[in-house]
Amino acid sequence: TFADDTLTLGFARRIATYKRLFLLTYDHERVRRMFADGPPLQIVVAGKAHPLDDNAKQMLVDVFGLSRSAGITSRVAFLENYDLSVAPPIVGGCDVWLNVPRPPLEASGTSGMKSAANGGLNLSVLDGWGVEGYDGENGWEIDGDAPDGEDEAGQDARHANALYDLLEQQVIPLFSDRDADGIPRRWLAMVKRSLRTNGPRFSAARMVEEYASRIYPPA
Repeated sequence: TFADDTLTLGFARRIATYKRLFLLTYDHERVRRMFADGPPLQIVVAGKAHPLDDNAKQMLVDVFGLSRSAGITSRVAFLENYDLSVAPPIVGGCDVWLNVPRPPLEASGTSGMKSAANGGLNLSVLDGWGVEGYDGENGWEIDGDAPDGEDEAGQDARHANALYDLLEQQVIPLFSDRDADGIPRRWLAMVKRSLRTNGPRFSAARMVEEYASRIYPPA
């Protein structure tokens, strides 16, 4: 059973190969240590793969194969039939939203925007909206630029290790850092900064205002 006071990661979106869900299980032993041996950690995965996208479906199989083999099934949840009724409690209930697409294939990344508007913090490969939204203090970033000559396998290894490093060295310690009243002050400061910087900028209100002021009058 999931606990409401435990650091909760979220990965919920269309399950396509370029979204790279497989990075979450890239290094099985390291992932097992994080979930089984470290401070309490849990993850919610939700999404749908295209019926003909066998690679995407295999990514889901691998996630739950790892959770069973590592004995961490109580820390990993997959919600089926991901739709508009399932999305709100996920984006509102996860502390950290994981965005690890293969650059430059992310067109936008609206799930991360919704998480930010609900007080979640984004841990992102900088692609899509993350390039504009990340300011160095409102979440965590993985460099999306590829060194010359780097192939996809090399990029996957680099990004997976960067993901684990951030979780182990920054995200988990920050969430666990509590004052005498049990309140994670530094975590909440980052949440407030994310709300101030990303909330107004990536909202339907801002979008409609810009359409009205920049596009329709000149037309």
